[in-house]
Amino acid sequence: MRFETLSTFARAWIPGPTSANAQERLRATLGAGVGLLFTALICHWLTGTPSNAPWLIAPMGASAVLVFALPASPLAQPWPVIGGNTIAALVGIACVNWLPDGVWLDAFATALAIGVMFSLRCLHPPGGAAALLIVLTHTTQFSFAFFPTLVNSMLLVLAGVAYNSLTGRRYPHVQIAPKPSAADSRLSSVDIDAVLARYNQVLDISRDDLESLIRQTEIESWHRRLGTVHCADLMSRDLAYVEFGTPLQEAWSLMHERRIKALPVVDRTRRVVGIITQADFFRHIDLQHHEGIGGRLRDFIRATRTVMSSKPEVVGQIMTRQVRVASQDRPLAELVPLFSEGGHHHIPIIDADKRLVGMITQSDFVRALYRAVGPGA
Repeated sequence: MRFETLSTFARAWIPGPTSANAQERLRATLGAGVGLLFTALICHWLTGTPSNAPWLIAPMGASAVLVFALPASPLAQPWPVIGGNTIAALVGIACVNWLPDGVWLDAFATALAIGVMFSLRCLHPPGGAAALLIVLTHTTQFSFAFFPTLVNSMLLVLAGVAYNSLTGRRYPHVQIAPKPSAADSRLSSVDIDAVLARYNQVLDISRDDLESLIRQTEIESWHRRLGTVHCADLMSRDLAYVEFGTPLQEAWSLMHERRIKALPVVDRTRRVVGIITQADFFRHIDLQHHEGIGGRLRDFIRATRTVMSSKPEVVGQIMTRQVRVASQDRPLAELVPLFSEGGHHHIPIIDADKRLVGMITQSDFVRALYRAVGPGA
């Protein structure tokens, strides 16, 4: 046990592989250079030439790493960069002015700056460096927090917004959590909030990115478990379907005879134009009173003998027109969101010419999942 503990401790010192490819690393590297150059040139111009006044502070180098290499990090967002650096600088200057000098002052000013950043929700690692820099250089002018610190930070953030947007990276990220979504059978925003509350540590990833990664990982897991199974491997080929003009009574009788709850509706070329389910029938009769439901249903589907009719007579009048379909060569794992979250129970399957060739029901899908992840899988 002791050897395993030591081994784990030793491995913790070894850097892990980065998930960023060479293109992303080059993008971040160039961005940091462009952002710092932009900030330095503007601030150097503002100070006038020649000038001995500082126009760029060292913590901006660390801020550039976050803004351009980790634009999704909560620590790299505009308020932490601008507020963190500026407030930490103010804390450092106040400590230099109002507290006696000593070796302890460096640590105290930095720790105090971290505490204040936490309280004001602008935790930014370079802010600790800014407070320490102030103490080490014994800077006493409060104007230093405005220029160059505040101006540096604002210019770097503006450069980050422009560069990250132009290179396909979202910046800034929304930091206020959205209204929790209703719990579903898989994953809820409420679940993520509960786990983060128990974790009780600062994460260097935004909440929305974390949720997206969890969901993508879940889908990737289904891809791995279901392997190379496609819709064509699971779909039912013994099809029952109707057309737009099929009488309601004929459609209901077909569903009752085949013991199915839905029928695809196709045109003359067998392309899907809708779907009719038992729910579509029941939606058109009064369900407020349970007595006589069977009679009301029979009256609804019975064909009207007169020329004019005030009630629906054919499938096309009550079918659901917005229907989700899937191609027969689509991986089965991609249907997970449709069945688990989309509320779908029947997915018509089409070929390359968009003609109906099969149907996958929720029951079919559940059986496939059981075979993939059940005992012995």
